[in-house]
Amino acid sequence: MRLPRRVPWASLSELEQLCSWIYTDENDVDAKVLAVNRLSAWRATTYLPHALESTLSILAVILQDNVQAAPSSHLSIRQSYSTAIIRLVNGLVDPLQLGAYARSIASIANQLGLPPWLVELRHAATHEDLPSIDLLREAARESMVWLLHNYFLPTINPSTAPDSSAPLRPLEPILKQYKNLRKITTRDASLLTQYKPAVLSIMKDIERWIAEARVAANMATRELGWEANASEAILDSGEIDPKERWALERLCDALLQKGGLVPLSKKKRDFPADNFSPPKLSKLLWTPLLQHLQSLHSDFFVILAGRILSILLAENDQTETRTESQPDPSYDMCLARWALWAIEAWEADDSQSEFDLRKDSTMTLMQSLGHAMNPSHRDRKSYVQFKSYILLHKLDSPSSATALLEALCSGVPQLETTLSTLKILSNNTPSSDWNQEDIAIMDQRLNTLLSSDFASNPSEPRPDLTAGSADSTTNEAIPGWRLLHESSCWRPCPIGVHHDPKPSA
Repeated sequence: MRLPRRVPWASLSELEQLCSWIYTDENDVDAKVLAVNRLSAWRATTYLPHALESTLSILAVILQDNVQAAPSSHLSIRQSYSTAIIRLVNGLVDPLQLGAYARSIASIANQLGLPPWLVELRHAATHEDLPSIDLLREAARESMVWLLHNYFLPTINPSTAPDSSAPLRPLEPILKQYKNLRKITTRDASLLTQYKPAVLSIMKDIERWIAEARVAANMATRELGWEANASEAILDSGEIDPKERWALERLCDALLQKGGLVPLSKKKRDFPADNFSPPKLSKLLWTPLLQHLQSLHSDFFVILAGRILSILLAENDQTETRTESQPDPSYDMCLARWALWAIEAWEADDSQSEFDLRKDSTMTLMQSLGHAMNPSHRDRKSYVQFKSYILLHKLDSPSSATALLEALCSGVPQLETTLSTLKILSNNTPSSDWNQEDIAIMDQRLNTLLSSDFASNPSEPRPDLTAGSADSTTNEAIPGWRLLHESSCWRPCPIGVHHDPKPSA
Protein backbone atom coordinates (compact mmCIF):
# COMPACT_ATOMS: atom_id res chain seq x y z
CA MET A 1 0.00 0.00 0.00
CA ARG A 2 1.33 3.41 -0.96
CA LEU A 3 2.01 5.85 1.85
CA PRO A 4 0.01 9.10 2.03
CA ARG A 5 1.52 11.99 0.12
CA ARG A 6 3.26 14.52 2.35
CA VAL A 7 3.24 18.19 1.31
CA PRO A 8 4.80 21.28 2.93
CA TRP A 9 1.63 23.38 3.00
CA ALA A 10 -1.21 22.99 5.51
CA SER A 11 -3.82 23.83 2.84
CA LEU A 12 -3.87 24.70 -0.83
CA SER A 13 -4.64 28.29 0.11
CA GLU A 14 -1.07 28.61 1.40
CA LEU A 15 0.32 27.38 -1.92
CA GLU A 16 -2.04 29.71 -3.77
CA GLN A 17 -0.83 32.63 -1.66
CA LEU A 18 2.78 31.68 -2.41
CA CYS A 19 1.96 31.58 -6.13
CA SER A 20 0.40 35.05 -5.97
CA TRP A 21 3.48 36.47 -4.23
CA ILE A 22 5.70 35.15 -7.02
CA TYR A 23 3.67 35.81 -10.17
CA THR A 24 1.24 38.68 -9.49
CA ASP A 25 3.81 41.45 -10.04
CA GLU A 26 7.19 40.68 -11.52
CA ASN A 27 8.69 43.88 -10.09
CA ASP A 28 7.33 43.44 -6.56
CA VAL A 29 10.52 42.64 -4.65
CA ASP A 30 8.82 42.61 -1.24
CA ALA A 31 6.39 39.89 -2.36
CA LYS A 32 9.26 37.78 -3.66
CA VAL A 33 11.04 38.19 -0.31
CA LEU A 34 7.91 36.84 1.40
CA ALA A 35 7.90 33.91 -1.03
CA VAL A 36 11.57 33.12 -0.33
CA ASN A 37 10.96 33.28 3.42
CA ARG A 38 7.94 30.98 3.14
CA LEU A 39 9.85 28.44 1.04
CA SER A 40 12.84 28.57 3.40
CA ALA A 41 10.56 27.90 6.37
CA TRP A 42 9.00 24.95 4.58
CA ARG A 43 12.41 23.54 3.68
CA ALA A 44 13.51 23.78 7.31
CA THR A 45 10.60 21.64 8.48
CA THR A 46 9.96 19.10 5.72
CA TYR A 47 11.01 17.81 2.30
CA LEU A 48 10.43 20.20 -0.60
CA PRO A 49 9.37 18.85 -4.00
CA HIS A 50 11.89 19.57 -6.72
CA ALA A 51 9.65 22.21 -8.26
CA LEU A 52 9.58 24.25 -5.05
CA GLU A 53 13.30 23.68 -4.47
CA SER A 54 14.05 25.05 -7.95
CA THR A 55 11.64 27.93 -7.41
CA LEU A 56 13.48 28.89 -4.22
CA SER A 57 16.88 28.73 -5.95
CA ILE A 58 15.80 30.87 -8.91
CA LEU A 59 13.98 33.42 -6.74
CA ALA A 60 17.01 33.79 -4.51
CA VAL A 61 19.20 34.53 -7.53
CA ILE A 62 16.66 37.02 -8.91
CA LEU A 63 16.64 38.91 -5.61
CA GLN A 64 20.43 38.82 -5.51
CA ASP A 65 20.53 40.18 -9.07
CA ASN A 66 18.21 43.08 -8.14
CA VAL A 67 20.35 44.03 -5.15
CA GLN A 68 23.81 43.60 -6.69
CA ALA A 69 23.56 45.59 -9.90
CA ALA A 70 27.29 46.43 -10.10
CA PRO A 71 29.11 45.05 -13.17
CA SER A 72 31.81 43.55 -10.94
CA SER A 73 29.26 41.16 -9.42
CA HIS A 74 27.99 39.80 -12.77
CA LEU A 75 30.27 36.76 -12.64
CA SER A 76 28.86 35.50 -9.35
CA ILE A 77 25.31 36.23 -10.56
CA ARG A 78 25.96 34.30 -13.79
CA GLN A 79 27.30 31.36 -11.80
CA SER A 80 24.26 31.42 -9.49
CA TYR A 81 21.83 31.58 -12.42
CA SER A 82 23.65 28.76 -14.20
CA THR A 83 23.60 26.58 -11.10
CA ALA A 84 19.86 27.12 -10.59
CA ILE A 85 19.05 26.28 -14.25
CA ILE A 86 21.31 23.22 -14.22
CA ARG A 87 19.68 21.90 -11.04
CA LEU A 88 16.20 22.52 -12.46
CA VAL A 89 16.84 20.55 -15.66
CA ASN A 90 18.81 17.76 -13.99
CA GLY A 91 16.22 17.38 -11.23
CA LEU A 92 13.48 16.96 -13.83
CA VAL A 93 15.33 14.59 -16.13
CA ASP A 94 17.34 12.36 -13.78
CA PRO A 95 14.35 10.74 -11.97
CA LEU A 96 12.95 9.84 -15.40
CA GLN A 97 16.19 8.32 -16.67
CA LEU A 98 14.65 4.87 -16.33
CA GLY A 99 15.51 1.49 -17.76
CA ALA A 100 18.71 -0.39 -18.38
CA TYR A 101 19.81 1.90 -21.22
CA ALA A 102 20.30 5.67 -20.96
CA ARG A 103 18.28 8.13 -22.99
CA SER A 104 19.30 11.58 -24.11
CA ILE A 105 18.34 14.50 -21.90
CA ALA A 106 16.82 16.25 -24.90
CA SER A 107 14.37 13.38 -25.58
CA ILE A 108 13.17 13.29 -21.97
CA ALA A 109 12.88 17.08 -21.84
CA ASN A 110 10.84 16.97 -25.05
CA GLN A 111 8.37 14.58 -23.42
CA LEU A 112 8.10 16.89 -20.42
CA GLY A 113 7.44 19.90 -22.61
CA LEU A 114 10.57 21.67 -21.35
CA PRO A 115 11.87 24.33 -23.78
CA PRO A 116 14.76 22.79 -25.76
CA TRP A 117 16.91 25.89 -25.46
CA LEU A 118 16.95 25.48 -21.66
CA VAL A 119 18.52 22.05 -22.17
CA GLU A 120 21.09 23.56 -24.52
CA LEU A 121 21.81 26.35 -22.02
CA ARG A 122 22.25 23.74 -19.30
CA HIS A 123 24.80 21.93 -21.49
CA ALA A 124 26.67 25.16 -22.27
CA ALA A 125 26.77 26.21 -18.61
CA THR A 126 28.11 22.79 -17.64
CA HIS A 127 30.66 22.06 -20.36
CA GLU A 128 31.33 25.38 -22.12
CA ASP A 129 31.67 29.06 -21.26
CA LEU A 130 29.06 30.59 -18.97
CA PRO A 131 26.16 32.15 -20.91
CA SER A 132 25.72 35.90 -20.80
CA ILE A 133 23.84 37.59 -17.99
CA ASP A 134 20.98 38.64 -20.30
CA LEU A 135 20.51 35.10 -21.60
CA LEU A 136 20.52 33.71 -18.06
CA ARG A 137 17.93 36.26 -16.90
CA GLU A 138 15.68 35.25 -19.79
CA ALA A 139 16.22 31.56 -18.92
CA ALA A 140 15.21 32.27 -15.31
CA ARG A 141 11.99 33.99 -16.45
CA GLU A 142 11.22 31.15 -18.87
CA SER A 143 11.83 28.57 -16.12
CA MET A 144 9.49 30.37 -13.73
CA VAL A 145 6.78 30.48 -16.40
CA TRP A 146 7.22 26.76 -17.04
CA LEU A 147 6.96 26.02 -13.31
CA LEU A 148 3.79 28.09 -13.11
CA HIS A 149 2.01 26.18 -15.87
CA ASN A 150 3.37 22.74 -15.05
CA TYR A 151 3.45 22.72 -11.25
CA PHE A 152 1.70 25.57 -9.45
CA LEU A 153 -1.50 25.83 -11.49
CA PRO A 154 -2.01 22.04 -11.91
CA THR A 155 -1.43 21.52 -8.18
CA ILE A 156 -3.83 24.27 -7.15
CA ASN A 157 -6.42 23.33 -9.78
CA PRO A 158 -5.76 19.95 -11.51
CA SER A 159 -8.20 20.77 -14.33
CA THR A 160 -5.75 23.37 -15.65
CA ALA A 161 -3.00 20.82 -16.30
CA PRO A 162 -1.67 21.25 -19.85
CA ASP A 163 -1.31 18.29 -22.18
CA SER A 164 2.20 19.05 -23.35
CA SER A 165 3.55 15.52 -23.53
CA ALA A 166 4.79 14.19 -26.83
CA PRO A 167 2.88 11.11 -28.06
CA LEU A 168 4.52 7.73 -27.75
CA ARG A 169 6.19 6.52 -30.91
CA PRO A 170 4.58 3.33 -32.27
CA LEU A 171 6.08 0.07 -31.09
CA GLU A 172 4.80 -2.16 -33.89
CA PRO A 173 7.57 -1.25 -36.42
CA ILE A 174 10.24 -2.11 -33.85
CA LEU A 175 8.64 -5.48 -33.11
CA LYS A 176 8.25 -6.18 -36.82
CA GLN A 177 11.93 -5.43 -37.39
CA TYR A 178 12.88 -7.78 -34.56
CA LYS A 179 10.64 -10.49 -35.97
CA ASN A 180 12.17 -10.21 -39.44
CA LEU A 181 15.72 -10.48 -38.07
CA ARG A 182 14.81 -13.49 -35.95
CA LYS A 183 13.24 -15.20 -38.96
CA ILE A 184 16.51 -14.80 -40.87
CA THR A 185 18.64 -16.24 -38.07
CA THR A 186 16.15 -19.05 -37.40
CA ARG A 187 16.20 -20.24 -40.98
CA ASP A 188 19.99 -20.02 -41.22
CA ALA A 189 21.80 -20.49 -37.91
CA SER A 190 25.12 -19.54 -39.50
CA LEU A 191 23.88 -15.91 -39.69
CA LEU A 192 23.26 -15.70 -35.94
CA THR A 193 26.63 -14.13 -35.19
CA GLN A 194 26.29 -11.64 -38.04
CA TYR A 195 22.87 -10.38 -36.97
CA LYS A 196 23.38 -10.58 -33.21
CA PRO A 197 24.39 -6.88 -32.82
CA ALA A 198 21.31 -5.80 -34.79
CA VAL A 199 19.02 -7.92 -32.60
CA LEU A 200 20.58 -6.55 -29.42
CA SER A 201 20.19 -3.02 -30.77
CA ILE A 202 16.47 -3.61 -31.29
CA MET A 203 16.14 -5.00 -27.75
CA LYS A 204 17.79 -1.83 -26.45
CA ASP A 205 15.37 0.24 -28.51
CA ILE A 206 12.43 -1.63 -27.00
CA GLU A 207 13.81 -0.93 -23.53
CA ARG A 208 14.10 2.76 -24.39
CA TRP A 209 10.50 2.67 -25.55
CA ILE A 210 9.51 1.29 -22.14
CA ALA A 211 11.36 4.17 -20.49
CA GLU A 212 9.50 6.61 -22.76
CA ALA A 213 6.21 4.96 -21.80
CA ARG A 214 7.02 5.38 -18.11
CA VAL A 215 7.61 9.08 -18.69
CA ALA A 216 4.29 9.22 -20.56
CA ALA A 217 2.64 7.59 -17.54
CA ASN A 218 4.16 10.30 -15.36
CA MET A 219 2.73 12.94 -17.67
CA ALA A 220 -0.69 11.24 -17.59
CA THR A 221 -0.78 11.37 -13.78
CA ARG A 222 0.80 14.86 -13.72
CA GLU A 223 3.51 13.79 -11.29
CA LEU A 224 6.55 14.65 -13.46
CA GLY A 225 8.80 13.06 -10.89
CA TRP A 226 8.10 15.84 -8.37
CA GLU A 227 7.83 13.33 -5.52
CA ALA A 228 11.14 11.50 -5.70
CA ASN A 229 10.49 9.73 -2.41
CA ALA A 230 7.29 8.16 -3.75
CA SER A 231 9.17 5.72 -5.99
CA GLU A 232 11.43 4.76 -3.08
CA ALA A 233 8.38 4.02 -0.93
CA ILE A 234 6.95 1.77 -3.64
CA LEU A 235 10.21 -0.14 -3.98
CA ASP A 236 10.42 -0.56 -0.20
CA SER A 237 6.87 -1.96 -0.08
CA GLY A 238 7.70 -4.61 -2.69
CA GLU A 239 4.93 -3.46 -5.07
CA ILE A 240 5.46 -2.88 -8.77
CA ASP A 241 5.70 0.75 -9.80
CA PRO A 242 2.34 1.79 -11.36
CA LYS A 243 4.20 3.64 -14.12
CA GLU A 244 6.23 0.56 -15.01
CA ARG A 245 3.09 -1.59 -14.93
CA TRP A 246 1.38 0.84 -17.30
CA ALA A 247 4.34 0.78 -19.68
CA LEU A 248 4.63 -3.03 -19.63
CA GLU A 249 0.90 -3.38 -20.23
CA ARG A 250 1.19 -1.22 -23.36
CA LEU A 251 4.11 -3.40 -24.47
CA CYS A 252 2.11 -6.59 -23.87
CA ASP A 253 -0.83 -5.21 -25.85
CA ALA A 254 1.47 -4.65 -28.81
CA LEU A 255 2.94 -8.15 -28.50
CA LEU A 256 -0.51 -9.76 -28.35
CA GLN A 257 -1.71 -8.23 -31.60
CA LYS A 258 -2.05 -10.54 -34.58
CA GLY A 259 1.33 -10.75 -36.21
CA GLY A 260 3.13 -10.62 -32.87
CA LEU A 261 3.16 -13.60 -30.53
CA VAL A 262 0.22 -14.95 -32.55
CA PRO A 263 1.11 -15.56 -36.22
CA LEU A 264 -0.91 -13.54 -38.68
CA SER A 265 -1.57 -16.55 -40.91
CA LYS A 266 -3.89 -19.17 -39.44
CA LYS A 267 -1.89 -21.88 -41.21
CA LYS A 268 1.11 -21.07 -39.03
CA ARG A 269 -0.88 -21.54 -35.81
CA ASP A 270 -0.04 -25.24 -35.66
CA PHE A 271 -0.26 -26.37 -32.05
CA PRO A 272 1.70 -29.34 -30.69
CA ALA A 273 -0.53 -32.30 -29.99
CA ASP A 274 1.45 -33.65 -27.04
CA ASN A 275 1.48 -30.49 -24.87
CA PHE A 276 -0.30 -27.17 -24.35
CA SER A 277 2.36 -24.88 -25.76
CA PRO A 278 2.47 -22.15 -28.46
CA PRO A 279 3.45 -22.90 -32.06
CA LYS A 280 7.05 -24.02 -32.37
CA LEU A 281 8.09 -21.27 -34.79
CA SER A 282 6.56 -18.55 -32.59
CA LYS A 283 8.48 -19.82 -29.59
CA LEU A 284 11.75 -19.74 -31.54
CA LEU A 285 11.09 -16.18 -32.66
CA TRP A 286 9.89 -14.54 -29.46
CA THR A 287 11.43 -16.48 -26.56
CA PRO A 288 14.74 -14.53 -26.58
CA LEU A 289 12.96 -11.17 -26.38
CA LEU A 290 10.51 -12.30 -23.69
CA GLN A 291 13.28 -13.74 -21.53
CA HIS A 292 15.33 -10.57 -22.03
CA LEU A 293 12.40 -8.43 -20.85
CA GLN A 294 11.86 -10.70 -17.85
CA SER A 295 15.52 -10.36 -16.87
CA LEU A 296 15.12 -6.57 -16.74
CA HIS A 297 11.56 -6.48 -15.35
CA SER A 298 10.85 -9.17 -12.78
CA ASP A 299 7.05 -8.84 -13.15
CA PHE A 300 6.88 -8.94 -16.95
CA PHE A 301 5.61 -12.54 -17.16
CA VAL A 302 2.99 -11.78 -14.49
CA ILE A 303 1.70 -8.80 -16.46
CA LEU A 304 1.81 -10.73 -19.76
CA ALA A 305 -0.26 -13.57 -18.32
CA GLY A 306 -2.71 -11.10 -16.80
CA ARG A 307 -3.24 -9.26 -20.07
CA ILE A 308 -3.88 -12.54 -21.89
CA LEU A 309 -6.44 -13.60 -19.28
CA SER A 310 -8.26 -10.29 -19.60
CA ILE A 311 -8.41 -10.70 -23.39
CA LEU A 312 -9.68 -14.29 -23.19
CA LEU A 313 -12.34 -13.49 -20.61
CA ALA A 314 -13.44 -10.39 -22.54
CA GLU A 315 -13.70 -12.44 -25.74
CA ASN A 316 -15.71 -15.05 -23.82
CA ASP A 317 -18.25 -12.44 -22.69
CA GLN A 318 -18.49 -10.85 -26.14
CA THR A 319 -19.08 -14.24 -27.79
CA GLU A 320 -22.01 -14.93 -25.46
CA THR A 321 -23.69 -11.56 -25.92
CA ARG A 322 -22.70 -10.54 -29.46
CA THR A 323 -23.57 -13.35 -31.83
CA GLU A 324 -22.96 -11.20 -34.92
CA SER A 325 -19.21 -10.95 -34.30
CA GLN A 326 -16.97 -13.55 -35.87
CA PRO A 327 -14.65 -15.14 -33.28
CA ASP A 328 -11.18 -16.41 -34.06
CA PRO A 329 -10.76 -19.63 -32.02
CA SER A 330 -7.19 -20.28 -33.17
CA TYR A 331 -6.11 -16.78 -32.09
CA ASP A 332 -7.66 -17.24 -28.65
CA MET A 333 -6.15 -20.70 -28.31
CA CYS A 334 -2.71 -19.38 -29.23
CA LEU A 335 -3.04 -16.67 -26.57
CA ALA A 336 -4.08 -19.29 -24.00
CA ARG A 337 -1.00 -21.36 -24.77
CA TRP A 338 1.24 -18.30 -24.44
CA ALA A 339 -0.37 -17.60 -21.06
CA LEU A 340 0.55 -21.08 -19.82
CA TRP A 341 4.06 -20.64 -21.23
CA ALA A 342 4.46 -17.33 -19.36
CA ILE A 343 3.21 -18.84 -16.10
CA GLU A 344 5.55 -21.82 -16.34
CA ALA A 345 8.48 -19.58 -17.32
CA TRP A 346 7.76 -17.30 -14.37
CA GLU A 347 7.64 -20.27 -12.00
CA ALA A 348 11.01 -21.48 -13.30
CA ASP A 349 12.53 -18.00 -13.10
CA ASP A 350 11.12 -16.97 -9.70
CA SER A 351 10.47 -20.23 -7.88
CA GLN A 352 11.24 -18.69 -4.46
CA SER A 353 8.48 -16.07 -4.68
CA GLU A 354 5.56 -16.31 -2.27
CA PHE A 355 3.15 -15.24 -5.02
CA ASP A 356 1.59 -18.24 -6.77
CA LEU A 357 0.84 -17.06 -10.30
CA ARG A 358 -0.64 -20.40 -11.37
CA LYS A 359 -3.08 -20.47 -8.47
CA ASP A 360 -4.03 -16.82 -8.91
CA SER A 361 -4.69 -17.29 -12.63
CA THR A 362 -6.68 -20.46 -11.97
CA MET A 363 -8.92 -18.75 -9.44
CA THR A 364 -9.51 -15.85 -11.84
CA LEU A 365 -10.60 -18.23 -14.59
CA MET A 366 -12.77 -20.31 -12.25
CA GLN A 367 -14.61 -17.27 -10.95
CA SER A 368 -15.25 -15.89 -14.43
CA LEU A 369 -16.03 -19.15 -16.22
CA GLY A 370 -18.07 -20.49 -13.30
CA HIS A 371 -20.33 -17.48 -13.64
CA ALA A 372 -20.45 -17.75 -17.43
CA MET A 373 -21.27 -21.47 -17.45
CA ASN A 374 -24.38 -20.91 -15.32
CA PRO A 375 -27.31 -19.97 -17.61
CA SER A 376 -29.29 -18.53 -14.68
CA HIS A 377 -26.78 -15.68 -14.38
CA ARG A 378 -27.45 -14.22 -17.82
CA ASP A 379 -30.30 -13.43 -20.12
CA ARG A 380 -31.95 -16.66 -21.25
CA LYS A 381 -32.62 -15.45 -24.79
CA SER A 382 -28.98 -14.43 -25.30
CA TYR A 383 -27.84 -17.80 -23.98
CA VAL A 384 -30.08 -19.69 -26.42
CA GLN A 385 -28.80 -17.55 -29.30
CA PHE A 386 -25.23 -18.24 -28.24
CA LYS A 387 -25.80 -22.01 -28.13
CA SER A 388 -27.44 -21.88 -31.56
CA TYR A 389 -24.47 -19.93 -32.91
CA ILE A 390 -22.08 -22.49 -31.45
CA LEU A 391 -23.94 -25.38 -33.09
CA LEU A 392 -24.27 -23.54 -36.39
CA HIS A 393 -20.52 -22.89 -36.68
CA LYS A 394 -19.53 -26.28 -35.24
CA LEU A 395 -17.54 -24.78 -32.34
CA ASP A 396 -18.22 -27.74 -30.11
CA SER A 397 -14.65 -27.81 -28.80
CA PRO A 398 -13.99 -26.20 -25.42
CA SER A 399 -13.20 -22.49 -25.38
CA SER A 400 -9.62 -21.28 -25.10
CA ALA A 401 -10.24 -20.02 -21.56
CA THR A 402 -11.61 -23.41 -20.51
CA ALA A 403 -8.71 -25.21 -22.17
CA LEU A 404 -6.25 -22.94 -20.36
CA LEU A 405 -8.02 -23.61 -17.07
CA GLU A 406 -7.74 -27.37 -17.56
CA ALA A 407 -4.06 -27.05 -18.53
CA LEU A 408 -3.33 -24.99 -15.42
CA CYS A 409 -5.03 -27.51 -13.16
CA SER A 410 -3.38 -30.52 -14.79
CA GLY A 411 -0.87 -32.16 -12.48
CA VAL A 412 -1.92 -30.17 -9.40
CA PRO A 413 -4.21 -32.36 -7.23
CA GLN A 414 -5.78 -29.49 -5.30
CA LEU A 415 -6.64 -27.55 -8.44
CA GLU A 416 -7.90 -30.66 -10.24
CA THR A 417 -10.30 -31.37 -7.35
CA THR A 418 -11.59 -27.82 -7.39
CA LEU A 419 -12.09 -27.92 -11.16
CA SER A 420 -14.03 -31.17 -11.01
CA THR A 421 -16.30 -29.70 -8.34
CA LEU A 422 -16.92 -26.65 -10.51
CA LYS A 423 -17.89 -28.85 -13.46
CA ILE A 424 -20.35 -30.84 -11.33
CA LEU A 425 -22.01 -27.69 -10.05
CA SER A 426 -22.29 -26.17 -13.53
CA ASN A 427 -23.75 -29.38 -15.03
CA ASN A 428 -26.34 -29.72 -12.24
CA THR A 429 -27.74 -26.21 -12.66
CA PRO A 430 -31.55 -26.50 -12.75
CA SER A 431 -33.36 -25.15 -15.77
CA SER A 432 -35.36 -21.92 -15.42
CA ASP A 433 -37.90 -22.84 -18.19
CA TRP A 434 -41.49 -23.53 -17.02
CA ASN A 435 -44.32 -25.14 -18.95
CA GLN A 436 -47.95 -26.03 -18.27
CA GLU A 437 -47.13 -29.56 -17.12
CA ASP A 438 -44.78 -28.24 -14.42
CA ILE A 439 -47.45 -25.82 -13.20
CA ALA A 440 -50.04 -28.60 -13.13
CA ILE A 441 -47.75 -30.76 -11.01
CA MET A 442 -47.15 -27.91 -8.57
CA ASP A 443 -50.94 -27.25 -8.31
CA GLN A 444 -51.53 -30.91 -7.58
CA ARG A 445 -48.91 -30.89 -4.82
CA LEU A 446 -50.41 -27.72 -3.33
CA ASN A 447 -53.92 -29.19 -3.24
CA THR A 448 -52.55 -32.32 -1.60
CA LEU A 449 -50.88 -30.31 1.14
CA LEU A 450 -53.99 -28.20 1.72
CA SER A 451 -56.26 -31.24 1.89
CA SER A 452 -54.00 -32.90 4.48
CA ASP A 453 -54.00 -29.73 6.62
CA PHE A 454 -57.80 -29.45 6.64
CA ALA A 455 -58.13 -33.19 7.24
CA SER A 456 -56.33 -32.78 10.56
CA ASN A 457 -58.55 -29.73 11.47
CA PRO A 458 -62.13 -30.53 10.29
CA SER A 459 -63.57 -27.57 12.21
CA GLU A 460 -61.57 -25.09 10.10
CA PRO A 461 -63.56 -23.84 7.11
CA ARG A 462 -61.93 -24.66 3.86
CA PRO A 463 -61.24 -21.66 1.58
CA ASP A 464 -62.51 -21.64 -1.94
CA LEU A 465 -59.61 -22.16 -4.36
CA THR A 466 -61.55 -21.23 -7.46
CA ALA A 467 -60.17 -18.53 -9.70
CA GLY A 468 -62.92 -16.03 -8.90
CA SER A 469 -62.80 -16.22 -5.10
CA ALA A 470 -61.21 -13.53 -2.97
CA ASP A 471 -59.44 -16.08 -0.78
CA SER A 472 -57.83 -17.63 -3.86
CA THR A 473 -55.89 -14.47 -4.65
CA THR A 474 -54.67 -14.18 -1.09
CA ASN A 475 -53.51 -17.80 -0.88
CA GLU A 476 -51.71 -17.62 -4.23
CA ALA A 477 -50.03 -14.31 -3.45
CA ILE A 478 -48.83 -15.34 0.03
CA PRO A 479 -48.11 -19.10 0.10
CA GLY A 480 -48.20 -20.56 3.61
CA TRP A 481 -50.59 -17.90 5.01
CA ARG A 482 -54.35 -18.24 5.51
CA LEU A 483 -57.23 -15.92 6.27
CA LEU A 484 -58.67 -16.21 9.78
CA HIS A 485 -62.47 -16.32 10.08
CA GLU A 486 -64.95 -15.34 12.80
CA SER A 487 -64.84 -18.82 14.28
CA SER A 488 -61.20 -18.33 15.30
CA CYS A 489 -60.17 -16.68 18.56
CA TRP A 490 -58.19 -13.92 16.86
CA ARG A 491 -59.15 -10.32 17.60
CA PRO A 492 -57.55 -7.19 16.12
CA CYS A 493 -55.34 -5.15 18.46
CA PRO A 494 -52.46 -2.65 18.18
CA ILE A 495 -49.00 -4.02 17.43
CA GLY A 496 -47.14 -4.85 20.65
CA VAL A 497 -50.32 -5.41 22.74
CA HIS A 498 -50.98 -8.96 23.97
CA HIS A 499 -54.52 -10.18 23.48
CA ASP A 500 -55.68 -13.08 25.66
CA PRO A 501 -58.40 -15.01 23.84
CA LYS A 502 -59.62 -16.49 27.17
CA PRO A 503 -59.60 -13.72 29.79
CA SER A 504 -59.84 -14.82 33.39
CA ALA A 505 -63.14 -14.26 35.26
